[in-house]
Amino acid sequence: MSLIGIALAAGEGAHHDEGPFYASPEFWVAVALLIFLVAAGKKIMAVLGRMLDDRSAAIARKLDEAEQLRLEAEALLAQYQKQQQAAVADAQSIVQAAHDEAARLKVRAAEDLANALKLRERQATDRIAQAEQKALADVRNLAVDTALAAAQQILRQQVETDRMAQATLIDSSIAELPKRMN
Repeated sequence: MSLIGIALAAGEGAHHDEGPFYASPEFWVAVALLIFLVAAGKKIMAVLGRMLDDRSAAIARKLDEAEQLRLEAEALLAQYQKQQQAAVADAQSIVQAAHDEAARLKVRAAEDLANALKLRERQATDRIAQAEQKALADVRNLAVDTALAAAQQILRQQVETDRMAQATLIDSSIAELPKRMN
């Protein structure tokens, strides 16, 4: 029940025989209370309205701040996602560059190995050719030494044979001298 209803009920039940309802003090207390509530109610409503308006403005500010924070968070999220995508792209390019470098190094290593093998083969061929030339030179020198030794032997034999022949020739010439002198 409202305050007015309570005041009227109190006024009706207490002094019903005394006269009209507006002559009772309870009625006037109720009217005064009602006037007070109406007069104070306007001010209370104004204060309550102001408080609600302030509260509403504060809530609106907080909502605006929250919206601003949400927008900033979305912008940061977008920025971080771009940075993440850039980092992923950078990582992929680094991995691709590493693969390319590894392939290039593999090709270069194969070329270097082939060149080193060719060089060693050429060196081995040169050593073999030098060994063959040395062996031929050694065989020639040995043949020359053998031929010289044989020639010396033959010459010695001829010289000895010639010495004997010369000694025989000299002896026979000496023996013939007296015959020729005659």
